[in-house]
Amino acid sequence: MHNDLRSAVTADMARLKVLLRELVRLETVSAPGFDPAKVKDGALEIVDILTDAGFQNARLLESSNGHPAVFAEKPAPEGAPTLLLYAHYDVQPPGPVEEWETGPFEPHERDGRIFGRGASDDKAGVVMHLGAVAAHGDDLPVGVQLFLEGEEEAGSEGLPEILEEHRDLLHPDVIVIGDGGNWEVGVPALLTSLRGLAAVKIELRTLRSAVHSGLFGGLVPDAVMSMARLLATLHDDRGNVAVEGLVSEEIEQTLEFPEELAEAQTGKLDTVEFIGTGSIASRLWTRPSISIVALDAPKVSEAINQLVPVSRAKVSMRIPPGQDAGKALEALKEHLSDNVPWGAELSFLHEETGEATTLDTDNWAVEAWKEAFAEAYETETVEMGVGGSIPFIATFKELFPGAPILVLGAGDPTSAIHAPNESQDIGDLERATLSEAIAFRLLADRFG
Repeated sequence: MHNDLRSAVTADMARLKVLLRELVRLETVSAPGFDPAKVKDGALEIVDILTDAGFQNARLLESSNGHPAVFAEKPAPEGAPTLLLYAHYDVQPPGPVEEWETGPFEPHERDGRIFGRGASDDKAGVVMHLGAVAAHGDDLPVGVQLFLEGEEEAGSEGLPEILEEHRDLLHPDVIVIGDGGNWEVGVPALLTSLRGLAAVKIELRTLRSAVHSGLFGGLVPDAVMSMARLLATLHDDRGNVAVEGLVSEEIEQTLEFPEELAEAQTGKLDTVEFIGTGSIASRLWTRPSISIVALDAPKVSEAINQLVPVSRAKVSMRIPPGQDAGKALEALKEHLSDNVPWGAELSFLHEETGEATTLDTDNWAVEAWKEAFAEAYETETVEMGVGGSIPFIATFKELFPGAPILVLGAGDPTSAIHAPNESQDIGDLERATLSEAIAFRLLADRFG
């Protein structure tokens, strides 16, 4: 048992909670349309935090087309492994501010959780890494290289350039992606697969300009009506994705995902049905899904009696492991082109892809972390897929083929990431931090 580490983490939790609140206050929204200077200012504040914590070489790693990453390190003792500890300090936009109980960047603690944008995704990951390092004081048994990305929520456009340019700086024996999450509060998880992404922004036009809806309604289709009919073709009557040629498999593992758990985690209305067919785990992890994440049309409060000439939408498709992202994108575009109603004019404004990932869980690093999880959480580890995407993992695999990659984190399905009132369970933050601290010692003992 590692009682010294448990005591150290427990004693440090008051400081770590303050640190998490400080990070939440940094308005590091990386999405287009938000002030990039705030992201860089936040990165510079993190550099200062790392320097004060005794890290060496704390600095920004910048690209020509994105937000900076933050790097810092503590060299390994002779013969010990070096861990690349990843998290991201950028966050999603806050969304409707009126839906937050307090301001999204005004963190507060309630019912054992800290609330605020980024509290879980992924500033808790930053705190987890720093707390695990601090637990060892001056006797850190491994080397660590912190890599904190500043644009994960915006597609990691500059990350490949940063990694390529600084390839000689990074030399991991193990890569720990602190952007995962637990199965539920108090139950740790390691990710075994993540879906990829194929998305398009489209424009549908039916008129050169708006005309009176009373004079010409019933003769010419408006763009919103046309967009609704086009988007409706993306699913069949049962809610399965109707785009042809995509990989879609029933999951083979035995992990159960009870319907009651899915209902609790999604917060769906009682009258709303789940869509798709097959097991819940398959629908979330090994089958494609399509969501309409944005739709441009006049606001109801601004409606006038006109036929709307143009509408825009973002169609986001998650793709399972085994599916080539480029081929999925082409299949999606072909489906949309083939199903345009009434001769409307379809334009593709923007495209993006990210590859799906599978992760090996049969290696020495995973075994060490499972042992650490068992001690910190006092329960067994769940191996699970996830429906979300971290496309850059493929880049890490390519650059560092010999390093095991683990994806884990402190959040849980009730953390409301990407939604109003995002929060982080404080108990799980402590357990995740302790797990990582224990894992450091176990990995040092087993390396080589």
